[in-house]
Amino acid sequence: MLSGMGGNRRVKDKRPWLAALLFLGVWGCAVGPDYHPPKTEVPSLWDGQSVVTAAQVSKTTPDPVTLVEWWQAFHDPTLSSLVEMAIRANLDLRQAEARIRQARAARGVAGAPLWPQVEASAIYQKSQSSGEAGAGTGPATASGIRELFQVGLDASWELDLFGGTRRGIEAATADLRAAVEDRRAVLVALAGDVGTNYLNLRGFQQQLAIAQKNLEVQKKTAEITRRRFEAGFVSRLDVANAEAQVATTESQIPLLESSIRAAIYSLGVLLGREPATLARELSVESPLPPTPPEIPVGLPSELLRRRPDIRRAEAQVHAATARIGVATADLFPRFFLTGSLGLASSDLNRLGNLSTSRFWSFGPSITWPLFAGGRIRANIEVQNALQEQALLAYQKTVLNALREVETALVAYAKEQEHHKSLAAAVAHNRQAVDLAMKLYVAGKTDFLNVLNAQRSLFATEDALTQSTRTLGTNLIALYKALGGGWENGG
Repeated sequence: MLSGMGGNRRVKDKRPWLAALLFLGVWGCAVGPDYHPPKTEVPSLWDGQSVVTAAQVSKTTPDPVTLVEWWQAFHDPTLSSLVEMAIRANLDLRQAEARIRQARAARGVAGAPLWPQVEASAIYQKSQSSGEAGAGTGPATASGIRELFQVGLDASWELDLFGGTRRGIEAATADLRAAVEDRRAVLVALAGDVGTNYLNLRGFQQQLAIAQKNLEVQKKTAEITRRRFEAGFVSRLDVANAEAQVATTESQIPLLESSIRAAIYSLGVLLGREPATLARELSVESPLPPTPPEIPVGLPSELLRRRPDIRRAEAQVHAATARIGVATADLFPRFFLTGSLGLASSDLNRLGNLSTSRFWSFGPSITWPLFAGGRIRANIEVQNALQEQALLAYQKTVLNALREVETALVAYAKEQEHHKSLAAAVAHNRQAVDLAMKLYVAGKTDFLNVLNAQRSLFATEDALTQSTRTLGTNLIALYKALGGGWENGG
């Protein structure tokens, strides 16, 4: 601390230029390009919507579409419960949340240079000199041994005149936004994966029930055929065909049971649990949930605001742009305000005597890399190339998002047509089986017609169940492609 009127006058004389430096350090220019959101052209309407006929229920609406909890549209309490439990406990989601905390801490690291850096130090030195080498350097023992005790504070403050630190903070903030969007992307994928595995589970269970029902019918048919063979009405060939049909249907059951277990295990892992945790609860057969009566898809332009992967890619473009400014700032001089304050003495007992041991220093400093072998400009080129890559990745992400929605729209619409035709085929095949059995028992047709009718019925019933499951999973794929499954908080 300065003493006397002269010291106060010197401090007052320094205030104008010190204030100017502080102002420039906080509000100075920031070199490098300013970020502007990339301009992206998207179609005004979905092309895939043109394949959806008036009899089908997907629709484009200019109004904002709410797809936050799309799983509620299936009206299946188990599905809703599974999705909500997964959101609370999924390990991928917890990793994404940890990455957000990491990005937030990294932003704190990037912003630290805006503040003065203060360090405390304590030094003890012991030295020895001989002859006149140490003359005039302070008290010494007879053997020329000298001691120094020193404690103090060292302060340094870099004035961010050209915005390198502020650009670093801008990049770190964009990284944080990208981490937030990454969590949202994980959330969208998680809800979709839970829904898909759940519908697969219920579909496999329904296929198993159909196989078991048809197996019972085929066993009865085989028994009738054996009795007719024993009575001499039919040949051994009919019995062999009937028993072969029974064995073929029986062979499908273990595969379906395996698929059921695999779906249950997948759901357990998605919920952050051991694979078999949900086995008892989910092994009980339950029907496939019906698809909702209406699916609003919104406009293509709305997709840019809703899809978290697009928002994440845009944040990455922002971060890459800001890092060009960080690299560009290295071309310019760096200004520091430095100072020291402390106590120093050759005698530890006199270290606390402020009148004899106190010291201080203060002053600005400048560093400017005049020659760095082209490193700085090469680094600027590196950051420019990284920004170009981020921008191209953003454009690709948008195109892939549009493709996913278009594909999901067409797949869902065409599966509706497929499902309708299969339902009609099942109805006709049931009639054919009833008629064939009546004619066979009456001896008016051969067993081959019965066999073919039963095979066709089993095949179409199984295909109809698969189509019902596919209809639901295609709808989930559409919800995922539209970016549904998270709350848009801005």
